[in-house]
Amino acid sequence: MHRYPIHHSFGHICVYCREQIAQEWMQRQETIKNEEIQITYSYWDGSGHRRQVRMRKGNSIQQFLQKCLETLRKEFNDLRALTVDQLMYVKEDLIIPHHYTFYDFIVTKARGKSGPLFNFNVKDDVRIVNDATVEKEESHAGKVCMRSWYERNKHIFPASRWEPYDPEKKWDGYSVSDKNAAKITVK
Repeated sequence: MHRYPIHHSFGHICVYCREQIAQEWMQRQETIKNEEIQITYSYWDGSGHRRQVRMRKGNSIQQFLQKCLETLRKEFNDLRALTVDQLMYVKEDLIIPHHYTFYDFIVTKARGKSGPLFNFNVKDDVRIVNDATVEKEESHAGKVCMRSWYERNKHIFPASRWEPYDPEKKWDGYSVSDKNAAKITVK
């Protein structure tokens, strides 16, 4: 039995029902956007300072960075005069623009160079075999850093690997390397 009446002569869902389905879908999306998530990140100034913050899936990267900045200012004097526009968020070696929301990446299952950009449903898994060709479904902690730090260090690993996020680019394989080290390519 169909949940919505079907116009029998054409087999199509009636206009009223189509509008009702669309409205229900929009309500479900709003519910998802309001779900809380815990985001692990590292304030990156050449070394990592791991922190966690609670956000909603519908929050923008700018709102996330603002919350990070408010927390980090208490510990790092060089952040006291900074504005959120002077910060960057780097996830899976991709520089994430401030206007995106976490929801945008979750619903599109966006991928970075080494795996999913945001996957909040997966628990830590312990693998018996450490195999670089087996992709983990968990996403790594992103980096929050000052744009000025990036500009000074973009020729040095790991910043030399960072590039702007492009939703059209597909990451089928990735490589892990440093200019002074061996290169490993994973497909």
